[in-house]
Amino acid sequence: MVKIMYHNPLGNSNYDQVFLDATKAHARPGTEIHVTSLPPEDGAFEHIEYRSYEGRVTTGVMRAVRAAARADFDAFVIGCFYDTALHEARELSGDMIVVAPCMAACEIATSLANRFGVIIGRRKWANQMHGNIVEYGHGGRCTGLYHVELGVTEFQADHDETEKRLLAAGRRAVEEDYAEAIILGCTLEIGFHERLQDQLGVPVIDPSIAAFKRAEYAAALRRDCGWVPSRKWTCEAPPEEEMARVGGFDVNRPFGNHISGAA
Repeated sequence: MVKIMYHNPLGNSNYDQVFLDATKAHARPGTEIHVTSLPPEDGAFEHIEYRSYEGRVTTGVMRAVRAAARADFDAFVIGCFYDTALHEARELSGDMIVVAPCMAACEIATSLANRFGVIIGRRKWANQMHGNIVEYGHGGRCTGLYHVELGVTEFQADHDETEKRLLAAGRRAVEEDYAEAIILGCTLEIGFHERLQDQLGVPVIDPSIAAFKRAEYAAALRRDCGWVPSRKWTCEAPPEEEMARVGGFDVNRPFGNHISGAA
């Protein structure tokens, strides 16, 4: 059995049950899943599309990852395609593995195909997401980022219109730029990626599921092979005594909502 925390880096619980249902539907037998979100005082956002919003929640993500590591979780998932606070969280995670959706989805896409496209909501997202893809070493494999000009909350306003735009963007990527796989930078609902890949004829990767499955796999390797995260050189963690002196890392409650289930 492995124990995974999927953390929603928002100060509300609106999407928590959605994440729990999606992960339970794709979990291996025996995997224990916990879904958490930030307390409202850390920022009661509906989304963190803006870097300023990300900055506001980063402290909360660091607090959450420390709480998860102390509770002996095998892996921690940051539930945002921006991979918010991924590097900061890894410094503080001890022997616990930290995974984020963009990195995980790119790794999976490149194991299935040579070139992939990424469908994103708004043009606003492109610079940061493309920067992450390049940093992860996949810039030459990405055919492009295809925006549909919908924000996170707008995805749910009219499902038919959202699906129409996502399909059109996917067809541009596959038929014009020859993408061999598609990553959804934001998705519509559980199982939508399956409908889209049936129409496009290439693998379509849901980032939430990709991050969870990558965490589940890494957690199994951690237990079976003893492969724990490095804490050398660029992965070095800050000294505990220094963090205690500076303060702010362990103050306030780490979670606003916490639900769990098993596969």
